[in-house]
Amino acid sequence: MMYTMKKLINLLENISKIKFNFIQIIFSLIFFSSFQLFATEKWIIDKNASYIKFELPVLFANNVKGEFKEINGFVELNLDNKNNNKAIISVDISSIKINYEKYLDLLLSEIFFDLNKYPLGVIDTKSFKYENENELSLIVELTIKGISKEIAVPINVNELSRDFVQIKTEFNFSRNDYNIGIGQWSNTAILKDNITVSANIFLFKE
Repeated sequence: MMYTMKKLINLLENISKIKFNFIQIIFSLIFFSSFQLFATEKWIIDKNASYIKFELPVLFANNVKGEFKEINGFVELNLDNKNNNKAIISVDISSIKINYEKYLDLLLSEIFFDLNKYPLGVIDTKSFKYENENELSLIVELTIKGISKEIAVPINVNELSRDFVQIKTEFNFSRNDYNIGIGQWSNTAILKDNITVSANIFLFKE
């Protein structure tokens, strides 16, 4: 009887330890999630000050230069733990302005951006690597005309204040990778393949 009672007591003690450990785990998960929730803040793009521009070289002529006026999406920044950062930015293709205005309809046609079928371009961050306090190397998924490819993007972050941040970048990609210019326009002898994108984005804390 004593042996049975001792086994019962040991069993109850083990159950108590298991319950205590389980409660510890649940509490840790809740605390960690809450910390992440409050540490990471959503920021809003200042559309009036921000821009995304591009430039495409042309043989024996002025380069094609353009700008997208409508930028939407969200950016989640953690200025204390920047590995938690995340951004999804959409670009309204119809908001494009270029220096060759007479070719704007051609640029928006199915030959280039195919606006009617693909009205948005999307930038979705996949990974962050911090080179130093203000410089990052990002891998982003760039989607244009329904084609998604991952590319490397360098980022410079300038914390103007606790509530105001500037993000700058410049990167290149191949227009033929995204079918920007099909048929005779895919030839890169005159209209080159390499597009340079520059962005200057200002963010306010939500």
